[in-house]
Amino acid sequence: MRGMDILAEVLDRVRLGGTLLRHFELGHPWSLALPSRSDALFHYLSRGQATLTLEQGREIRMVEGDLVVVTRGEPHVIFSDRGVQPFQILHLDRPPLQLGATHHGGSAQPLATMVCGNFTVSRPARGSVLELLPPVLLLKPAADGDWLEAILRRMVSESALERPGQRVALSRLTEVLFVEVLRTWIKSLRPGEGGWLGAMADPHIGPALQSIHEQPERRWTLGELGQRVGLGRSAFAARFTRLVGQPMGRYVIARRMAEAAYLLESSDEAIARIAAQVGYETAAAFSKLFQRHHGLSPGRYRAARRAEGGQRKGDGLQADVAD
Repeated sequence: MRGMDILAEVLDRVRLGGTLLRHFELGHPWSLALPSRSDALFHYLSRGQATLTLEQGREIRMVEGDLVVVTRGEPHVIFSDRGVQPFQILHLDRPPLQLGATHHGGSAQPLATMVCGNFTVSRPARGSVLELLPPVLLLKPAADGDWLEAILRRMVSESALERPGQRVALSRLTEVLFVEVLRTWIKSLRPGEGGWLGAMADPHIGPALQSIHEQPERRWTLGELGQRVGLGRSAFAARFTRLVGQPMGRYVIARRMAEAAYLLESSDEAIARIAAQVGYETAAAFSKLFQRHHGLSPGRYRAARRAEGGQRKGDGLQADVAD
């Protein structure tokens, strides 16, 4: 339960977004090519079979009920017949001419239906939850997997008719879908996989992560944290690095920098005060480390992120007017 508290905190602070982009009804033979993107794409095959191939050559066979997430937005092709020339989907984000399903492919059996959408995480700039996921994630139907079909069916029905608040409803459904995808993936991890997400379940490292997240400003030592979780200094250090994927000291710094980035964007606190809140005695020492980690000084980071936020709000207003 502690681990999920950390996950809830992280997800609560990121700007998670996304929506259903297209609902396809596909007649054999068919082939769709999707170009490189800055966000993650998901494809849910609710009927039929398909093959997904990535640009670097990896191939994934999909059957009914499978969900694939292309987490880095790599170019990929999905098809029922590799001999068919792929149809280029250059503007997946552009609304179709008509509401409801987009029809493509031939008229032969077997028919396939597929839902495509995206996930976006825009805060923080570094250390995104999406960065911890593998480049491609395949989730198979599970005994308790009715949630997946229920969420996606609701998304399809929501997108089928133009209604007030539709964009917000689809975004919220996408958030729920993302959390469930993370939960399912975390359950499948073996020790040493998934960075801190996977390490949350460990009886020693999970409580240590909880302590770091609760008090990132504290001057944590290997000996102190190890003692808290019932391990000697050396054993704790080795276990933390093996399961989290980085030494404890580096993780603490990353946690402090994530907390500082959040405070800079979400509050008007002075930089010196934020520096103290995340464990640094001087603003100069904090600013130097922050710039090394995020690529911008604290002041410029705050200005840039708020400018981006203002732009997103403007885009949202334009979208509402367009709707």
